[in-house]
Amino acid sequence: MRLPTAKGRTFQFSHWTFMFAEIAIWSFVVLLVTGLFLMVFFDPSSSRVLYDGVYTPLRGIPVSEAFDSTMRLSLEVRGGLLIRQVHHWAALVFAAAVALQLLRMFVTGAFRHPRTAQWLIWVTLLPLAMAAGETGHILPDDMLSGGSLWLIKSVTQSIPVVGSYGVYLLFGDGFPGERVIPVLYWAHVLVIPAVMIALLAVRARLLRRNGHTRFADAAPGPRRARPVMALATVGVLLALGLAFQVAPIWLYGPANPTQVSAGSVPDWYMGFLDGALRLMPAWEATVLGYTLSLAVLVPTLVVPGVFFTVLAAYPLVERCLAERRTRRDAQGRPMTRGRMRRTRTRHDILQRPRETAVRTGLAAAGVTFYGLLWAAASNDQLAHRFQLSLEAVTIAFQVAVLAGPVLAFVLTRWICLALRQADRRLVARGVETGIITRSADGGFHGHTTHQDRVPLER
Repeated sequence: MRLPTAKGRTFQFSHWTFMFAEIAIWSFVVLLVTGLFLMVFFDPSSSRVLYDGVYTPLRGIPVSEAFDSTMRLSLEVRGGLLIRQVHHWAALVFAAAVALQLLRMFVTGAFRHPRTAQWLIWVTLLPLAMAAGETGHILPDDMLSGGSLWLIKSVTQSIPVVGSYGVYLLFGDGFPGERVIPVLYWAHVLVIPAVMIALLAVRARLLRRNGHTRFADAAPGPRRARPVMALATVGVLLALGLAFQVAPIWLYGPANPTQVSAGSVPDWYMGFLDGALRLMPAWEATVLGYTLSLAVLVPTLVVPGVFFTVLAAYPLVERCLAERRTRRDAQGRPMTRGRMRRTRTRHDILQRPRETAVRTGLAAAGVTFYGLLWAAASNDQLAHRFQLSLEAVTIAFQVAVLAGPVLAFVLTRWICLALRQADRRLVARGVETGIITRSADGGFHGHTTHQDRVPLER
């Protein structure tokens, strides 16, 4: 779509995938604004009080001040429930937008020089978004957050040597104790947002210096599109907060260390960790007198650690492999590393996913791996709904997690190569616009095809 400007030139809207970054930024702005409102009414304390609010079923029950203040915020403060739900939805959308932005940058090669630093910023924002969402999920001190605290305690204890010290720093002498809510509160409202703001500020500076990437047949979009994206993002989040209930803690009740809510599942961005925990066999190992709980350590720390390390290191690995193939200049002379660094190509034009079949295949394999772990978080629900054995469903997911990414890589790479071959055939033969046939009497007749009505330039 082209729009005329005042000077007679034309601008073309960028590709629709460029909106992921804008959605992430404006969702973060909504998180900051709604979070400031919630801070006024929330009390981050684990001290016990008797609930005497407007929700009759919980009156007279001992609860923490964190749970009590969240109940009053939700049911007694005007607009409090709406702000709370918008805040929760903004956290979910922010994590999703960051993940989609990373996927878009990966398959289009937007992480190449000079934008590797911007890639690293987005890679760092994803675990920060997960940490912010999980800490915020725990703060109300309801039954669901109690289950998350048990998971945090188990994961921290599984860390060799320093795990017990970490548990003491978080929970104190007992579980859950009165220390964890204040610690997570200040991490949620101060430490994590400060790091995110700094990263987004650096990203904005790098964006001004390096400029925007674009596809070969597109130009940067007009500046007036950004306010539209801001209004659309805020409007959608408000609609979600109004229409869809999320985290009704009055139905869950206060946290109890001896109880866990049945059928509870984490937020979507933590689902793959839950699935990995369910699929991991109950393995243990003893090293130098220390017992390592591999059933917890591997799915919650090793798998995410390897995943984010590979994401962060991929641009460097791809650049090193590319430079090894081009270590000579146009005259055939070998190039030193310093000369290669000085003559490094600037990549402002994005690649189509089909142009890099291996990288696109890796992206499909990663998405498949994540999706299977995410689906495995509901293995008990699937077994119940379809009247299957829980063990059979778990084994099926274990096999799928190992074989699925390989099949996804092979199939995606094959599709990309087929599309590239079709493009080369189109360039070589052109676009067929009609058919000429010769009749029995020697005459020629033209037959128009549907491609005659398709414009060559869109």
